[in-house]
Amino acid sequence: MKHESTVADGREMTAKLTLVSHHLCPYVQRAAIALAEKGAPFERIYVDLADKPDWFKAISPLGKVPLLRVRNGGDEETIFESAVILEFLEETEASPLHPGDPLIRARHRAWVEFGSAILNAIGRFYSAADEAEFVKESRSLSEMFERVEAELATRSSDPWFGGDSFSVVDAVYGPVFRYFDTFDRIGNFGILDGKPLVRAWREALSKRKSVKEAVVANYPQRLHAFLLAKRSYLSEIIQRQAIAIPQARSA
Repeated sequence: MKHESTVADGREMTAKLTLVSHHLCPYVQRAAIALAEKGAPFERIYVDLADKPDWFKAISPLGKVPLLRVRNGGDEETIFESAVILEFLEETEASPLHPGDPLIRARHRAWVEFGSAILNAIGRFYSAADEAEFVKESRSLSEMFERVEAELATRSSDPWFGGDSFSVVDAVYGPVFRYFDTFDRIGNFGILDGKPLVRAWREALSKRKSVKEAVVANYPQRLHAFLLAKRSYLSEIIQRQAIAIPQARSA
């Protein structure tokens, strides 16, 4: 079971695993999803990345989240980088999310990396300064999802990336698709058009308990405010259309 705390003061926690988080970070979400899928007890604390506390800076070499604080007896180690955290959980916790076959496992890891590249492209999309750049980035994202569609077409099973079993790849793409819940409220940018397999995968992930609970109840409101404050072309669209802030779901 997950225990949450919004007090990130660096004090010692009761759980063996503590996920140091930010409310909007998709890389944090993938770690939270993996922990939930494995049924691993963990505590979650949040930091303000705009005002990083000293304890956080001391244990985060890159100044980023997620961090996984692992306590073993009286000692504590901190793991940084989401991909490393996911692999550590695979090696130490039950209910593996990677396939057993080495070749298939390697292919899954490659698509995890592709998911990270998509997140970078999403960042460029919502940060685009003008219409020309915005259109360019939306086309780039569409082309990346065409690659995903083609990969999904090689598989005969669903609903998950590897078939019937939820995998690390699914944990990575759940946060990717969550962005589109907000993007779709702003406008139809056509990024996922003509990609029925991607859309079906997105729908299945949106209903998964671990994916839904990887963010706080007011995540849509927080993301809306974040996008509005970007002073980007997308934020201009939001302002022009006077798009209402989405309602928070029940906790």
